[in-house]
Amino acid sequence: MGEIIAKKAAFSEVQCNKHLSATEDALYVIGGKWTLRIMIALLSGHHRFNELQRTIKGISARVLSGELKDLELNGLLKRVVLVNEKPVVVEYVPTEYSKTLKDIISALADWGAKHKKKITAY
Repeated sequence: MGEIIAKKAAFSEVQCNKHLSATEDALYVIGGKWTLRIMIALLSGHHRFNELQRTIKGISARVLSGELKDLELNGLLKRVVLVNEKPVVVEYVPTEYSKTLKDIISALADWGAKHKKKITAY
């Protein structure tokens, strides 16, 4: 019987480690101060650099530029240059893959609203 309990404990530890590792991987990509804010703006239809900067209060142009490059490297957006426009226009378009974040963003927003309500009720 003790052996069965030991195996269950080891299995739980393995599962725990897998969850921790997967969560760390996810947070590496979306856990930055600006990343989810940028993704929410992109998924809401803001596609040009200046639109994004106006929408996301407090972000500098340098930081936004770096974050957009990182998001592109992670396959969450595509940088599209419209050369037929005068002047040339650059848009940042969310990828199909980025739409997998919608449920995560919704869950975080729901939890955040409930948490704020709970904390402000004191």
